[in-house]
Amino acid sequence: METISSILYSISPYLFTALLFLFLIEQISYLRKKRHAPGPILVFPFLGNALSLVRDPTTFWFKEAATAATTGYCANYIAGKFTVFLRNTELSHLVFANVRPDGFHLVGHPFGKKLFGEHNLIYMFGQDHKDIRRRIAPNFTPKALSTYTHLQQIIILRHLKNWESVSSQSPSQPIPLRLLVRDLNLETSQTVFVGPYLTKEARDRFRVDYNLFNVGSMKLPIDFPGFAFGNARRAVTRLVKTLAVCAGASKARMAAGEEATCLVDFWMQGTVEEIANAKAAGESPPSNSGDEETGGFLFDFLFAAQDASTSSLLWAVALLDSHPEVLKRVREDAGRVWSPESDELITTDQLREMTYTQAVAREVLRYRPPATLVPHIAMEDFPLTESYTIPKGAVVFPSVYESSFQGFSDPDRFDPDRFFGDRREDQLYKKNFLTFGAGSHQCVGQRYALNHLVLFIAMFCTLLDFKRHRTDGCDEIMYCPTICPKDGCSVFLSKRRARYPNLSSK
Repeated sequence: METISSILYSISPYLFTALLFLFLIEQISYLRKKRHAPGPILVFPFLGNALSLVRDPTTFWFKEAATAATTGYCANYIAGKFTVFLRNTELSHLVFANVRPDGFHLVGHPFGKKLFGEHNLIYMFGQDHKDIRRRIAPNFTPKALSTYTHLQQIIILRHLKNWESVSSQSPSQPIPLRLLVRDLNLETSQTVFVGPYLTKEARDRFRVDYNLFNVGSMKLPIDFPGFAFGNARRAVTRLVKTLAVCAGASKARMAAGEEATCLVDFWMQGTVEEIANAKAAGESPPSNSGDEETGGFLFDFLFAAQDASTSSLLWAVALLDSHPEVLKRVREDAGRVWSPESDELITTDQLREMTYTQAVAREVLRYRPPATLVPHIAMEDFPLTESYTIPKGAVVFPSVYESSFQGFSDPDRFDPDRFFGDRREDQLYKKNFLTFGAGSHQCVGQRYALNHLVLFIAMFCTLLDFKRHRTDGCDEIMYCPTICPKDGCSVFLSKRRARYPNLSSK
């Protein structure tokens, strides 16, 4: 033992010198990439500002925006990664427009490829990406969307009834909606995407694994057993395997000519035809048509729909409570075309007629865009401005949130009328509305997402009275991993109608 101690003692100066040298090289590398870009001059070795980001992401990103206020961009260093934050909309569009093999790769998360796995729409580009988007286009036809709205409403109604029942048992106690809305959206996503193919046991496992994914996505990328990030990665693997089994079962049903009842069915209708045609021609199956690949793509859909919708529904409730004049108009708008007493579902035609509620939904998404940042990796040096070039390998964060407050008239005001009537700010400032992204990777399911938000707003406001439990800082933004009100949107609920619509036979 004394020998080992003496050896360590004798080499410790050399170890210290080597570590100091490595830290110095790291600092010089950071400064070389940063050049004259705004951002911290000194960064903590390896971790950089990762601890600040994990501890308080809201403050971290607001500070990044403040640092980038003059130039439209700033630099930083996070867990061994050189990063560039883009506040300016025009600069963000330069990145969105250059998603290609030698430009930028969309990653969806700073450590997304390691977390999500290989078979994801997020990482596809070129012809493969075009082919898969063509293949999933039938998922969002009017017929498919009509099928989904049917399912969405039944699930929304069931959860609203449960929320009202829970609230009525302790009317003096507010209920936080965040976890309740998360469960509503998870059931909706499961049912709409792969409904008939998930057993109750599989749904229960799904809920546990998705929660592990959510928690781990906000932690440092330490991929070892017992660490949240490692647990999240393994949870994603299990989720993709479950979804792959669903894809295989759907293929069998669609090959037998049965009717499509969920998203994967509409998708597999065309896929099984392509596979059959390839087989008849003596060719290999089309690329990206296997069950495992489809499972990965379905996880993309789930990831995009689940957390984003949870964020949007929570902010809708919070904003409607704080804007009673908007709430009044929503109730009038919905009541003009739909009555719960009719025991009928809201049709897709009625959904389109709720023009003011549609405007409210769009303003919720502008004012509080769920996914505030869209991480990309620079695959080559990219001249961002005349004076600054993003270095190859940098993680670039175009800010959807900051763009939402540029261009629009009085952008800091929640004002649904900007998307209603003759103002047409959705067209005038279209480039600033980046909630669904831009370019070749723009969200293909945006109409589905909007329908879900409009249906929820219409049914929630029509069937329930609600009042926010207001506390200091309750409306502050919290990342989880999309944004939601800091208090989880705690409300008092009560039944507004004498009876709920009876949709049990629908």
